[in-house]
Amino acid sequence: MSSKTKSYNRRKFLKVSTAAGGGLCIGFSFLSSCSSDSHFKEIVRLEKPEIWSELNGFIQIGENGITTIMSPNPEIGQNIKTAMPMIITEELDVDWDKVIVQQAPLNTAIYKRQLAGGSQSIRQGWNDLRQAGASARKMILDAASIEWGVPFEELRTEKGIVYHEKSERSEHYGKFADMAGQLEIPDNVNLKDPKDFSIIGKGKANVDGIAIVTGEPIFGMDYMEEGAKIAMIEHAPGFGQTLTSFNKDEIKSMPGIIDVFELNTDFYPKDSWIANPFKLNSLIAIVGESTWQVMQAKKAIKAEWSYQTEGENTEEHWLALDNLLQNESNVQRKDGDPVTAFKEAAQVIAREYTAPFLPHNTMAPMNFFADVNQERARLMGPIQTPEITANLLADILELPKEKVEVGMTRMGGGFGRRLYGNWVFESAMISKKINSPIKLIYTREDDMTGGVYRPAYKVRYRAALNELNELVGFEVKGAGIHGGPVFSNRFPAGTVDNYQAENLTLESTIATGAWRAPRSNFIAGAEQSFLDELAEIMGKDPIEFRLELFERAIDRPIGESNDYDPKRYAGVLKLVKEKSGWGEKMDGIFRGVSAYYCHNSYVAQVLDIIMDDGNPRIKKVWCAVDCGIVINPLGAKNQIEGGIVDGIGHAMFGKINFTNGKPDSKNFNSYQMIRSTDAPLEIETFFVENGENPTGLGEPTLPPIMGALANALYKATGKRIYDQPFSENIQELG
Repeated sequence: MSSKTKSYNRRKFLKVSTAAGGGLCIGFSFLSSCSSDSHFKEIVRLEKPEIWSELNGFIQIGENGITTIMSPNPEIGQNIKTAMPMIITEELDVDWDKVIVQQAPLNTAIYKRQLAGGSQSIRQGWNDLRQAGASARKMILDAASIEWGVPFEELRTEKGIVYHEKSERSEHYGKFADMAGQLEIPDNVNLKDPKDFSIIGKGKANVDGIAIVTGEPIFGMDYMEEGAKIAMIEHAPGFGQTLTSFNKDEIKSMPGIIDVFELNTDFYPKDSWIANPFKLNSLIAIVGESTWQVMQAKKAIKAEWSYQTEGENTEEHWLALDNLLQNESNVQRKDGDPVTAFKEAAQVIAREYTAPFLPHNTMAPMNFFADVNQERARLMGPIQTPEITANLLADILELPKEKVEVGMTRMGGGFGRRLYGNWVFESAMISKKINSPIKLIYTREDDMTGGVYRPAYKVRYRAALNELNELVGFEVKGAGIHGGPVFSNRFPAGTVDNYQAENLTLESTIATGAWRAPRSNFIAGAEQSFLDELAEIMGKDPIEFRLELFERAIDRPIGESNDYDPKRYAGVLKLVKEKSGWGEKMDGIFRGVSAYYCHNSYVAQVLDIIMDDGNPRIKKVWCAVDCGIVINPLGAKNQIEGGIVDGIGHAMFGKINFTNGKPDSKNFNSYQMIRSTDAPLEIETFFVENGENPTGLGEPTLPPIMGALANALYKATGKRIYDQPFSENIQELG
């Protein structure tokens, strides 16, 4: 790990060339050097033009033509470590097979957005990454023009080779790297026409694929340094509890145990969104020589906990949410006159939907390495928000920011849980307390019972129909723990003359936060289920009903704040309708449809169910996606399929309840995850090819699948489902 302490103006281009010769190294916006790895050579910084103020890449070209590209954003399984370098490589025009990809180091002085969250990495980095690659290519061509004494216009490149047809000369980029490093950065650079892409749009294997399957130590759980101790924590069994006493002397006397002590959580930052969710008052920290010894000591703890605030119960949550919906008001959008529309309606349809708390259950529980003393702090591990976390650590430890280093590993899953760095802060405080490097490891039980949860939600929909059975009024009112689930300006806003949206909040001692596709992960399924039922009552085909609403939004939109493009929305519905053969008679197959917009992308899905020995079984999911230009179709399909399976699993089985602030599930023996027999037998994906700049993909396919599943289950069982998990309302799948 390395720490860069000098500050750089974002409007400075960092051009760096090897002092020893034989290479060109260009850093963009947030990377000041490539010296953190032993094979990188010392570099010298130059400047860049105004046009590239916030670039997101890093390139090193060696004398042999091999290119190293640094991937800036944290890798949580979304394959960003492959996709971002592909963008740079495309414009740089080098051979992908001769590219080495490495994780960029954290640099809090000059990174633009070193963050994994919101499905925004590709969207926000797209133009800057392209310009980064194109500028380096231009410099190589300028150097070749000088070296060979030929006009720039007579040169071309292909896969890292410069060609001059008239003189029949060709050389790889490495031959010009030194000279290129001495040239001025071009003020203007031409980008490729997307029709000429040769790397973008082609499936590329995960750059860490071999390392993953061969067990190389690239994940946070693998990272360890010689001499470091193992640390674990024991937290209160329930939210609202604080430590009264525990058998400290007994635990400390156990074999291999170095120290055990109470860790008060007052050090959690109070003014940052990534720390605010945590409600744990105190912890017990155990430090020892080996994982086994520390685990045995953890099991032997006998602690007394008292309630600082009254423990909460799930049933009380539902009653409180229902009370909010019945008695409170918080109108966020109002079009027309909904009150009159409902008062004069010939028919009013009202339905309520609920979803429970959900844990994140990442494959790898929380873990982090920390080596902290009075002078500096070095940390390494899986975190979605490394820059924010490093800055908070500097405040907590009362150290200058340049003395705090946070290195990144692969994460073993994130889904929003690793946005919140409580375990990172804990590891730093434990290391500081014992004055030794430590590796903090959570057990699955620690992770599931003391983490951050998807909030519990409840939403009420109402629709008003006139005498002609036309939709004349629409209301949505939602309530949730620490925030309501409703997006007031999303569909069907803009499609109904009289429309109203409300959001209500219930405060709680339960820690809640982002969970894959926040809010959308519930409201999409509820919305699409209600629209399906509404279409049936109105005697309309579910897809045609939605398309009619989109046509209204295209031709005569209501309001000016609709945050979706109805043409693109309708486009994915039409595509999935065509590809799935919607409307064709299919004996023994029960179909549900859903469409949703989130993270700047549009998704429509058709889910097919068959009955297997009396039980519903998911046969196939058809998925149409409009996420603009697809960088890596192989990785994109993996994300799409993963989101679909994840959404089905949590809609069917996911639930965690609280009794006196204590979660009722601690491990997978009492918390059901999706099994292979519950997953679709087949998933087929189709992309809308419209040439739009890329948008999010890690999250958008999860929310709508819950609605498609609910609608298909209704067709298969004859029962509408209003509450998650679905398995409690029907016979379990398979």
